[in-house]
Amino acid sequence: MNIAALVSGGVDSSVVVHLLKEQGITPDIFYIRIGMEEEDGFIDCPAEEDIEITQWLARHYGCRFEEVNLHREYWDSVVTYTIDAVRRGLTPNPDIMCNKLIKFGAFNERRGHDYDRIATGHYATTATLDGTTFLATAVDPVKDQTDFLSQLSYPQIAKLMFPIGHLMKSEVRAIATEARLPSATRKDSQGICFLGKINYNDFLRRYLGEREGKIVELETGRVLGTHHGFWFHTIGQRKGLGLSGGPWFVVKKDCAENVLYVSQGYDPAAQYGTEIRLADYHYLSADIWGDIEGRPVKFKIRHTPEFADGTLAVDTDGTVTIHSATPIQGIAAGQYATIYDTDAHLVVAAGTIC
Repeated sequence: MNIAALVSGGVDSSVVVHLLKEQGITPDIFYIRIGMEEEDGFIDCPAEEDIEITQWLARHYGCRFEEVNLHREYWDSVVTYTIDAVRRGLTPNPDIMCNKLIKFGAFNERRGHDYDRIATGHYATTATLDGTTFLATAVDPVKDQTDFLSQLSYPQIAKLMFPIGHLMKSEVRAIATEARLPSATRKDSQGICFLGKINYNDFLRRYLGEREGKIVELETGRVLGTHHGFWFHTIGQRKGLGLSGGPWFVVKKDCAENVLYVSQGYDPAAQYGTEIRLADYHYLSADIWGDIEGRPVKFKIRHTPEFADGTLAVDTDGTVTIHSATPIQGIAAGQYATIYDTDAHLVVAAGTIC
């Protein structure tokens, strides 16, 4: 079997190469370069140590190594998507879009199409049901990354291999230590390399500017202060508001008027909701449910080890709504909902919160 391994230099993808070699498979190793656009080119993510480790793995295991530059594709898709979503008052998720459009999109178009399977260090698994491949959760609930993969298409899912999905993170570290891999003690990266060394607010300021607006207490309508643009703030945000007498949480944004609405307290009721409307409910692999009215499900609306319980409902206009069994904090338009079966094993469907 012809295998491409996406390797970042971190411990997870390094162990992927080790495990494949133990199975008698010699993958071709690929390192994807992405970064931010500058006037005189692109700002690289801090990549030199990553590439050194990846090249070491290739030499050590006798694998072919290739670096794939996807700067332009990353800018045209992920960065542009992020700027547009923030401009419209939505909460984007560049990690999810990077997986869909870059790691398993642009890479496949550039090089991955030459391979039978693509192996990655994601904490996820696959399962086969009636001949159809489904994305499924990892053994390690804390590290499970199926929510970051929930916008993948069926052809993408069917081609993927997750060699560490059946392992706990501690086991991955132990394998790396025993194999004396140079990444064995490296810290985990925090999400994708979206901005490199650029501060996120500086990035937004560069492309969206600043515009002063009011900060208003939701319950009373009292003006508490000002901000420099709603795009610098997200639903559920507590820090960075510059208000006294807190804590204060952002609970609503009026984008047309550039107004932030906040509520006070450590657990304000205005932070919570039980209805989550989805703009583009769709099945990742196949519809295994048919009629979904009243269908019990597990779901997530952010990256967390815990699953929430809910039921699905279909509105008269065809919009699908998740009715959560318990109030959910920080429901933000533009974020993604990942919907699982009641065993919290198969990823069945997904949608964008509207």
